[in-house]
Amino acid sequence: MTEVLAVFRSRSQAIDCNARLRAAGIPAGLINTPKEANIGCGLSIKLPQGAYERAKRIISNVGYSAFYGYLKMQKEYGRTFIGRIG
Repeated sequence: MTEVLAVFRSRSQAIDCNARLRAAGIPAGLINTPKEANIGCGLSIKLPQGAYERAKRIISNVGYSAFYGYLKMQKEYGRTFIGRIG
């Protein structure tokens, strides 16, 4: 299963963004940023891959200062693989 993470360095901005995405009908959820991402502490918003483009437009329109970027998270055989998106 492949999902997209929108990674933030600010808890309050991640919470605000999650609320905006959910209000727009995007099935988003807050998670702790996985250690495999090597970003340090922070919150991420987990999105289905099909909602990535729509969520990307909403996030860029707001212009969050603590937004880190997008990561692709893939879970296979009990392991988590993280990769940067564009």
